[in-house]
Formats: sequence, structure tokens, C-alpha cells
Amino acid sequence: MPYNNYRSDLMGSATLDPCGAVEVDSFQTFKLTYTAGKFGIDDQGGLKIGFRGHFDGSPIQFEDPKAPGYTTVKASNGAKLEVSWETRRNIRPWNKSLYVRCLRFLSEGDQIEIVFGDTSKGGPGWLMQTFCESAFTFQITVDPFATQDFIALKDSDHPTISVVPTKPDCWVVVLPTLRQPDEPFRLSIKCNDKWGNPSNLIDKTVTLKASSSIKNLPETVTFEHGDFCKVIEGLTVSRSGRLDVHALGENGDMLACSNTLVISQSERQHYWSDMHAQSGETIGVGTAREYFEFARNKAFVDIAGHQGNDFQITDAFWKHLNELTVEFNEPGRFLTIPGYEWSGNTGLGGDHNVWYRTEGRPIYRSSRALVADTEMLENDAHSTADLITQLKHEDAIVVAHVGGRYADIKLAHDAKLEPSVEVHSSWGTFEWILHDAFDCNYKIGIVASSDGHKGRPGSEFPGNSQFGSFGGLTCHLLPGLDRDQFFAAFRNRHHYATTGARIFMDVNAQIDKEMHQIGDIIQTTSDNVTLNVEVIGTAPLERIDLFDGKNIIETIRPWNLPRQIERVRITCAGQHYRGRGRLVKWDVGARLDAGQIKQYGTVNFWNPNKQPKFSSETEILWETVTTGGASAVDLWVDGFSGADTLFVDTNQGNMKIAANKIDETGVTQECGGMDIRLTVQQLPRQLTQKQVAISRDLKLINGIERRLFVRVTQEDGHQAWTSPFYILQS
Repeated sequence: MPYNNYRSDLMGSATLDPCGAVEVDSFQTFKLTYTAGKFGIDDQGGLKIGFRGHFDGSPIQFEDPKAPGYTTVKASNGAKLEVSWETRRNIRPWNKSLYVRCLRFLSEGDQIEIVFGDTSKGGPGWLMQTFCESAFTFQITVDPFATQDFIALKDSDHPTISVVPTKPDCWVVVLPTLRQPDEPFRLSIKCNDKWGNPSNLIDKTVTLKASSSIKNLPETVTFEHGDFCKVIEGLTVSRSGRLDVHALGENGDMLACSNTLVISQSERQHYWSDMHAQSGETIGVGTAREYFEFARNKAFVDIAGHQGNDFQITDAFWKHLNELTVEFNEPGRFLTIPGYEWSGNTGLGGDHNVWYRTEGRPIYRSSRALVADTEMLENDAHSTADLITQLKHEDAIVVAHVGGRYADIKLAHDAKLEPSVEVHSSWGTFEWILHDAFDCNYKIGIVASSDGHKGRPGSEFPGNSQFGSFGGLTCHLLPGLDRDQFFAAFRNRHHYATTGARIFMDVNAQIDKEMHQIGDIIQTTSDNVTLNVEVIGTAPLERIDLFDGKNIIETIRPWNLPRQIERVRITCAGQHYRGRGRLVKWDVGARLDAGQIKQYGTVNFWNPNKQPKFSSETEILWETVTTGGASAVDLWVDGFSGADTLFVDTNQGNMKIAANKIDETGVTQECGGMDIRLTVQQLPRQLTQKQVAISRDLKLINGIERRLFVRVTQEDGHQAWTSPFYILQS
């Protein structure tokens, strides 16, 4: 499955020249030669060369020999060929394919020669994808009988190459966010290329400088060519406090600063997870083994789950996944959770993640669309209501999320099984799913994950594709790292979510003398609750929003505006609708009628090849995409004030606003869809405050439930959300 497997041994063969390794984001030329097998290819039959759906290099094209992706195709017998590049007309995961239709028959031994990235007429070649892949495959299927029923070559006969990282660009230093005094922890360091792939093209000695004493921390760490990362184990700190570690180059230049580690006598520590992504056995890339190895060794998360689409998971692969979670599970060091993605059609409930406490449990599929297995059909669950029924007696957790098929949590819900919803992933940011839960009076926590398809769980960059956001992470508040404590905390919503940054948050609710954790459900006779919030960002903080359900009750901005306008932020946000076609493309031009734009900065611009450009000293142009989240450009201006005007022209909507109308809260233009909007706000020249600690006394009203949570937004666009407190005075 899913292709016809009739006599694959007689379907011909293929060679690829050159083979071997190529760098991400590089221009290449390949000659693929297909030799027809016993049946040849009949008139009107054809050939498909399939590529994984998340390939984000240049499209194949046949018209412009000087442009990327120019490809030529010819038959050795002179047969006329019709060629096309199809983006969603092949069976997943091979969604993208080159289709060659033969308008004259081929006999056994005749050949079709395909030159991908033909440079003979001045073109640059074929631009490769932005992410690494150990076995990038040219998947070949043949229609020898002109029936449109394609037959794949044997697995071993598909040509493959490897896609490897390019030169290092950005250093990353990772610490835990919360540990006890004298509790051992580790420091991890790597250098990514510009597309977020850990690079092994490093020959460098890095100096480590901590803000306070760390026992067993070496002064230097040396990377040699071939090293992807370094992990230093067995570090301890004796005293409570806060610390970070700087990585310095050989000349003392700053390479990177870690997230902040808080040392405290806390009952619960912080453990970071990416519970939701896929490998190449379903719709992602790489093997499931490579998946867990990356999460543990290159993303440095503490907890990982694998969530393949159920309709693509064979019984054999399900067994293999369970074997892998047993093998990689190491309580206290690295936790794995067995599970799958229930991928029902949207009208039947949409995507939900399922995790089990133990291996060996059934997979309750939404369908068997791409699975030939027909045993245990009674285990199928075609709707979320069916899934809940099947899982009633399982030791399992379910989380609704938004991917290709968004979860409609209004259709069915079980409070015991489904403690949280996923508000962020590589697909975008979706606070609306939390609002859906509030509308239904569900008591729901908040998580985030990557839902990555590029083989980088725990550190998923969007690349150059429909995924417009950096993959999310969840921070779990646990007494210790094992499955029992993980499941107990998850069911009580003791976690907070981020868009991928390891932001430290300590939020509790004090009622009388009792302290409550995020996610707690509380009944009280008290009239008041004190909300205590401590945040330490990985970048300066732009704002902290306190929510009661869908309503903001207070916004804290830890900064003050100067008298003169020094910096203007222009933000694009929103999505078209809830489904797959949510991506909003923005073409933006910003112009001042007076003054000068001295420099610019970007927020959530993850594609390094698509950055803003000056057209003059008063005008700047850019392109960006949003998929529920936001993207912004900062303009540092001079001589712009009073009645001077800023013009923002986009393909979604326009704004004309006087300088004296731009304040810290912003002026917004609604542009349709789901919160598609333009916002212009003023910021100080520089934000510096990364730490905030506040307390707020809030009134409780008899019979009215308060759903209190905190959202943090950093200057760099990263966000975090706590699970809500559900407090009812009775």
C-alpha cells in the first residue's frame, strides 16, 4: 500500500548521477535515467517521480531555462512526452511529483532521461530543500498499461541522496529552566546553519562563562569537524538563584547566551517536551529512530512523543514505534511516550493526539485510507465520539490540535481523557481552539508542540514552506521525570506552552494561605485570589497579558515610551480560516512622508532569503506569511513626529496614520478572515527588561467561574501561555 504491487520486479530500473551528499539550500543538477522493464510503457501510460510533500526547494519547471528548477525530459526512442509538475496529485507522502506521460509507447530497454536543474542554457540548477534528510528519495512509479494505476519499483530501487547541513550560522546554548540546589543538570551547545539544521562543519573552541558558579563546568569546549553538538553532564549549583551561561569565541566575542536557569527549593521541576511530530514512515522525513535521536541529542528536550497519522501507520510500524519508545525511554534522563495521531476528517472531529502510559496498547484508527491491514477492524474509531468510547478504559491522554484537519472540540469531549488543547505548532498559533473550549465550559490546559514534518522534533524551523511558524514546546511541572508523574501532572494541566523559546514562568494562585498550581480547578468560599506571576524571558519582554477566559483584564508593559518617536512596529497577523488554506501571504510597503528610516529589524521572519528591502530612505518593502500568528517589521526612525504620516500599503489592507496617533497599544486595521489585521504601534528604541515579577489581587464573584491565565509576548515575537486556573466561589 498504497500503490499496486503487481510485478514490481518487471517495472524497470533507474539510475541517478551524481549520487552522494548535497547541502541544504544549494543548487544541484541530477540526471535520472529510467530504463523500461518487461512491459515497457504503453501509449498514454507514464512515469511519476515523487518527492515528499514538504520538499521546500524550487518547484520543477519546464519553461524558463534560466530560472531555478529548469528540467528537461526526453525519450531514447524519440517518443513524444508530456510533462507536468504536480503538487497534490500523488499519494502521500509523495505529494509532489514530476509526471511524464508517454504519447508513444516505449519497449523494454527504452529509456527516459530526466535532467533536474538543467544548467545547459544558463540556469542555476535545482534548489534543494532547507532541511536535512539522510535518504532523500526519487520515488519512481510506473503506469506501464496506461490504466492510471501506478506501480512502484522495489523499495531498494528508488535512487536516493542525502541532504546535509551547510555552514554554521547561529550558536545555541540550552540549560534547564528550573532545578533544585545540588541537583545534577546538563548544558547543551550546538551551532545551527541558517535554516536551523545543526551543523557539523565546525572547528572551534568555545569559552563558557557562567553568571555564577557552576560546579564541573569546563572553561572551554572544543568542536571538531563532524561534531553536531556537545552535552556537559553532571553540573550542579549549591545555592538558590538565577544563572545563565555565555558562549564566547576565541577573541571573546559573544556567540550565544543560554536561557536562564533558576535554582530553587521547588517541589516541581521543569521538563521540556515536543510530544507531537512525525517521521518519514508517515508524512515526515527520516526514520523514527532518527526522530528520537534528534529530540534527545540535538534538540535537547526531556520528553518526546511520535504522532504519526493513524491512517498511514501499519501494524508493523505501530509495533516498531512501541519498541522504540521502550528502547529510548530512560526515566530521569529522557522520557518517551507511545502514541499516534488520530486523524479523522474535520467533519468527524479533526486531528487529536493520543498517548498511552504503556506500550502494547491498540491503535484505534480514524480510517485505513493508506493501510492495507484489515485485522481488528472493530478497533477503528471513525469519529471523536467513537474514539472517546474506545479509549474510556485505556490509560491514555488525548489532546486536540490544529493541523491540516483542525480539531472541532465542540463535537465530542471527555474531561478525563482530554485535559488540554494545542494552541501552537509549526502550522501556526491558534488561540481560537482555547476559546472554543471556554465556550463549551471545558476545563482545558494549554500545550504546544512542533507537529514538525522535517525531522527536527524539539527544534523545528519552518523553512521555506507552508509552515509559517517555529515549532512549539511545552514545559511540564513534575516532581521527577517518569511516566507516572508525567501522566498525573498532565491530567491536572500542570504545564505551560511556548512558541519554542524556553521562557521561565512561575505562576501560582494564592487563596487564603493555600498556593495553587497552574491548571488547578478550585472551589472556595474566599472573596479574593492573589495571582503571582514571575517571568524570565529569553529576550526582552514586550508585554504580559492577564486573562479571564477570552477577556484581557490587564496588560503589563515593562517599559515607558520616550517623548520622541524612535521605533515603530508594523505587525501582520491572522489566518484566512481554520483549515489547510489558512496561510495569509502579505506584500507590504511602508513609507514615511517625513523623516528617515535609519534601520529595520524583523520579528518571526524565519526565511533568511526573504528579508525586507529599502526602496529609499523613507520606504521599505517586504513579503511575509502568517498562519494564525504574527510577523512584524520594526522601523527605527528619525525626524518622524507630530502630524507626519506613515503609509502602510498591503495586498490585505492599507493604513494611513499620523505619527501622533501611534502609541504603545497600537492602531489596528481589520482585514477580514480570522483576525487578519495590520497593527502599528510605538516601542522604545531598545527594550531591556527580561524579568518581571508581579502580584495582583482579584475579586471572586459567587457562582461565576474565573478562568485565569497568563500570556507572555517577547520583543522577538516568541510567546508563552500558562494553563488556566479554574476558580469558582461557592
